[in-house]
Amino acid sequence: MMHTLSILVNDVHRAGSWMESVTSMIIAPPKAVMALLVAVSAVLLSVPAIAAGDRLSAIRARGDVRICIWPDYFAISYRNPRTGELEGIDIDMAREFARHLGVAVTFVDSSFAKLAENMTNDACDVAMHAVGIRPDRARNMDFTQPHLVSGTYGVTTRDNAAIRSWADIDRPGIVVVVMKGTVMEPVMRETLKVAQLKVVDDFKAREQEVLSGRGDIFMTDFPYGRRMVSLTDWARLVEPPRPLAPTPYAYAVPKGDADWLKVVDDFVTAAKADGRLREAARRHGLLPIIAD
Repeated sequence: MMHTLSILVNDVHRAGSWMESVTSMIIAPPKAVMALLVAVSAVLLSVPAIAAGDRLSAIRARGDVRICIWPDYFAISYRNPRTGELEGIDIDMAREFARHLGVAVTFVDSSFAKLAENMTNDACDVAMHAVGIRPDRARNMDFTQPHLVSGTYGVTTRDNAAIRSWADIDRPGIVVVVMKGTVMEPVMRETLKVAQLKVVDDFKAREQEVLSGRGDIFMTDFPYGRRMVSLTDWARLVEPPRPLAPTPYAYAVPKGDADWLKVVDDFVTAAKADGRLREAARRHGLLPIIAD
């Protein structure tokens, strides 16, 4: 009986100590409370970084690798409207990468406007749609070695008499259209001195601006310029006399996961060495911009 009573008394003492701790936290000065919150936040913020380091194990346990693509990127990661099938160099490379890992591939529709968000919200494990390596993007993602390099090209209408060559672009009254979030946006902001720059949210809006006459020319890269010339009867490609802002294109992974970055980068190295990248570039008409 006395032994039982002793246990109860100890339990009461422990409960009382716990209540004192809670009470002291509740009535603690604001500075103490803030310090506690900062400490807890630091612990919570460290959890994703720890989890990110084991991404490969999670992928293999899940059985698939999630790959972000922009499905309107001709010859890169393009969803053919006639067949509904994905095609392009980075679709081929994504499938090769999944095969290399021994898992299935799950394609996640994304875009350059949503790229930073998708690299921070765990929407995908890697972005494989010829992501231009830019300092502003490096805040949210890390890059592999480049697999393509493309400069900036212009697309105008065949009957636009105001623009016959690249020298005609930066002139009064000319409206140059770029898509928000693409490499061409900062390039044109820096390059244009006289012409007006118009930024649109959707890639099709670039074409509509030029076709309607509200814009004179839109800026793009080699793959998309090829698309316009190949698939339309109105587009004319305008090429600069020298490569303008040649941009290396790579694959992007969520920031701060060095182990996972090495896995993806090693795959790119292997695909260059054994010819898979070059063969995919040849198949999709991209040999002029391959970085091997």
